[in-house]
Amino acid sequence: MKYLVTGGSGFIGSNLVEELVKKGHGILNLDIEQPNIENHKKYWQQCDILDRVKLLELFQKYQPTHVIHLAARTDTLSDDLDDYTCNTEGTDNVLAAIKTTDSIQRVIITSTQFVNQYHGAPKHDLDFAPHTVYGQSKVINEKATRAAELQCIWTIIRPTNIWGPWHPRYAQEFWRILGKGMYIHPGGKKVLRSYGYVKNVIYQIMKMCEADPDRVNTKIFYVGDAPINLLDWVNGFSVRQTGRKVRVVPRFLIRMLAYTGDLLSVANMKFPITSSRYKSMTTSNDAPMQAVLQEFGQPPYTLDEGIQETVEWLKIYHPDIVPIR
Repeated sequence: MKYLVTGGSGFIGSNLVEELVKKGHGILNLDIEQPNIENHKKYWQQCDILDRVKLLELFQKYQPTHVIHLAARTDTLSDDLDDYTCNTEGTDNVLAAIKTTDSIQRVIITSTQFVNQYHGAPKHDLDFAPHTVYGQSKVINEKATRAAELQCIWTIIRPTNIWGPWHPRYAQEFWRILGKGMYIHPGGKKVLRSYGYVKNVIYQIMKMCEADPDRVNTKIFYVGDAPINLLDWVNGFSVRQTGRKVRVVPRFLIRMLAYTGDLLSVANMKFPITSSRYKSMTTSNDAPMQAVLQEFGQPPYTLDEGIQETVEWLKIYHPDIVPIR
């Protein structure tokens, strides 16, 4: 098989390319940035998916059998949809390239759980309630995929909160704070969250690429692990990084700290917690994972195995945030 991956130098992309290397597939990674992993550079071609002409040329030259579209702006920092043209116009360009490349058999388009967030489980695939402009850009992404009338087998995936080696932010944010022993967790009722170890997501993606067409064609799957208690995930990392569980404190204390963070942010001063972060820490949001788990079974890595592998990666690439014990 010949896989063309957009965004193969990113977080999920790096782990996907690594799996494709192990399986011996042909690989072309189209990304603005070069790969973080040295061995992946031979599969990389610098390309901005907003460059429609170059993108179509590379598709025609490589003639892939499988396309996995991961390239996107994934932060939630902007309230301006024009800042997310990579997700909207870029996806339009990828879809155009797919339609003009006859060799393509299967396509996976990446969306996000943010297309419907904090409004309960979606009633159907077109039940959208986007959270943030980023989520809005991915609604446009999904609608464009449906409207493209692709002649190959296509699937849309909605990643949940994915974590693991090569995560672009956690190493400098959550895991760093946790490693310093500065993290405190809100008490009260448990918070259920849909998290996903990245290698389990790669497993699910590969299963979709190999499944009978009627199991995946025109389907939407949330990808990740079964919902868990957020505290279990936090404590799993804390024990591995520091040798002890995190401190659990009354919620009202963290809320007061969040208010302080809000005030400091007005003055462009950074603080570990704001009201937005407080909401994330205290709001259950378990995505509907039943379909992917029923269709492809339990993924291979347990929570503890995923945490262990991630901490081992941190020791190599971020040794300053894993205290030596």
